[in-house]
Amino acid sequence: MTFNRRNFLKLASLAPGLAVPSLSFANSQEKDLPKALKGLKPMTADIVPISREERMGRIAKAQSLMIANKVDALFLEPGTSMAYFLDFDFFLSERMVAAVIPAKGEIAFVCPKFEEDKVTELVKFGSDIRTWEEHESPYQVVAGILKDKGTPNQTVGIEERSRFFLYDGIKKESSRLNFVLADPITAGCRMYKSPAEISLMQKANDITLAAYKVLFDSLYEGMTQADFSRVATEAHLALGAKGSIGANFGEWSAFPHGSSTPQKLKEGDLILADGGCKIEGYTSDISRTIVFGKPTARHTEVWNIAREAQQKAIELAAKQGTTCEQMDAVARGIVSKGGFGPDYKYFSHRLGHGIGLDVHEWTNLVRGNKTPLQEGMCFSNEPGIYIVGEFGVRVEDCFYMSASGPKFLSAPSPAIDKPFA
Repeated sequence: MTFNRRNFLKLASLAPGLAVPSLSFANSQEKDLPKALKGLKPMTADIVPISREERMGRIAKAQSLMIANKVDALFLEPGTSMAYFLDFDFFLSERMVAAVIPAKGEIAFVCPKFEEDKVTELVKFGSDIRTWEEHESPYQVVAGILKDKGTPNQTVGIEERSRFFLYDGIKKESSRLNFVLADPITAGCRMYKSPAEISLMQKANDITLAAYKVLFDSLYEGMTQADFSRVATEAHLALGAKGSIGANFGEWSAFPHGSSTPQKLKEGDLILADGGCKIEGYTSDISRTIVFGKPTARHTEVWNIAREAQQKAIELAAKQGTTCEQMDAVARGIVSKGGFGPDYKYFSHRLGHGIGLDVHEWTNLVRGNKTPLQEGMCFSNEPGIYIVGEFGVRVEDCFYMSASGPKFLSAPSPAIDKPFA
C-alpha cells in the first residue's frame, strides 16, 4: 500500500463521535485533515481502573518483600511508584511531599503544613499525615517517622527515582540507619503485571494503533515533523487518550531517537515513527517504519531482516526458561547474519525494555540480564537497523508473558507496505 493523502478520506466511514478542536496548520494542504479526525470516537468507555483491593495487595506484597530483604521501611516521593502503591499523585518541588511505607504498621505521609488539607484529600491509604512549617526540617519529620515505626534492621529503602537531596537530608538526620536502593521491593512488585494492568496496557496499545492509522492516511508531500506529531496528538485525544508519536524522515531515520534537523516529507522517504499514550497511567509504545511512496528493494530487505529478528525473539520467549539476554542474543544474531553486524554496529541498542506505568522500567532484554521470563512481565520487542547517511528501520511491538507464553499487545506489521495486521 502507498501512504499519501489520497487514502485518508477512507476514515469518513468511521462512526461519528467526538468533535475535536481545529488544527492550526501552516500548509494549506492540511485544511481537510480535521474531517478525518472528526470521524473518530473515544475508545475508553470500557476501561476499568485499578481497584483499591489490588493496591492493598501491592502494599502487602511490598511489606512482605521488605521483611524478606531485611528492609524496615520504604521511602517514596511522588512518581510512578507512589501512584502504583498508594494511588497518590502530587507535583514535585523543592518542598518535600513523601510517604513512608513501613515493613509493619501504618503508612505515614509527609508534607508542608500549608499543603496538609490538599494532601489529606489525596491520601487513600492510612491517616498518619505529618507536617512541617516553612522554617522547619522535613528530614527531621521523616527521621521521627522511622523512629516511631521501628527499624530493627536499621535499613531503609529509597525508591530509585527519589531525588538525591531528599535522600541526603534524611541520611544526615538518621545517621544510625543504612540506606539502600529499594529496587528489590519496588521492581519486585511492579515488574509483574496483573490482568487488570495488562488490560489497561492493551487499551493503550489499541488506541495508539488507531492513531497510527489516522496518521499514515494523512501523509502528504512537504509535511513537517511538527505537523506529523500534531496530527498524532489530536488523533489520540479524539480517541480518548493523551499521547504522541514522533517521526524522522529519510536519512534522519538512521538516528534511533531522532534528529533535531528540520525535515519535510518527500516522495520515497522512509518514515520511522515511534510513540504511545497512557490509559490510567499505563503506557503503550509502538514503532512503525513505512515508506512515503513505493519501498525500494533496499528498504524492503532491511525491514524484513528487522522483522525476522523480532519474530525469532518472540518465538524463543515461548520456550520455558528463556532469559532476557537470550532474546536479545537471538535478535542480534539475525541482524548480524543479515549483514548488519557485528554486534551493536547497526543494531545499536538493546532488544527491549520493561514497560508499565513508565515507558521504560524493569527489566531489560539486554546482554548480561539473566532474569528468566516469567508470567506478568511486559516488554517492548524492538530490533532496529540504522544505516547512517541512508535510513533506519525499527519494528516495535510490546508483549506480555501469559501463563501460556508471550502475547503481543499490538500485532506486528506483516510487511513494510502493510503496517497493520
